[in-house]
Amino acid sequence: MIALIIGIVLIGTVAMGPMMSNVETPKYNLVQSDSNIDIRKYESIIVAEVNIDVKNEDALAEGFRLLADYIFGNNATKKDIAMTAPVLKQLNGDTWNISFVMPSEYKMDSLPKPLNDRVKLKRIRAKKFVVIAFSGRNSDYNLEQHEEKLMKYIKSNNLSVTGSPKYAFYNPPWTLPFMRRNEIMFEIRY
Repeated sequence: MIALIIGIVLIGTVAMGPMMSNVETPKYNLVQSDSNIDIRKYESIIVAEVNIDVKNEDALAEGFRLLADYIFGNNATKKDIAMTAPVLKQLNGDTWNISFVMPSEYKMDSLPKPLNDRVKLKRIRAKKFVVIAFSGRNSDYNLEQHEEKLMKYIKSNNLSVTGSPKYAFYNPPWTLPFMRRNEIMFEIRY
């Protein structure tokens, strides 16, 4: 009986990660693909973002908390905004920028104003990125290994990139590592 209960819980845990990750993601056109590395042209998007001045390992959780508060009703209309994926993380100087992509149904003037002045709404123009996709935890080691592979690809294909890497995390934290979708992205300079 105990084995049956453990089996049901395990199956539920395995299934919940992908089911909970079945949310809207930013639209893009695939320009080129080579194994797990793509060149993608993303459409214009709107993000809700916060700047976090804490240690790397705490930045994602702190930023997520503030942004989740905004989309779950801490806004001028007190209405929930649908969750999307991924959660984005990028280092700008000494500060981590954490952002959620807003659902495509919204325009800048139709999004509710955040009540927390740390949450900013921003339109991001269409851009082209080189992206590596991988599974596993978002540990420093896993990110470093895949960033190194992406940098080798960029160099061997003579791509010109700008800015710091952007890290994209698609799954809730309870998703089993082998079922997680993570990406590292560099903006391609035109």
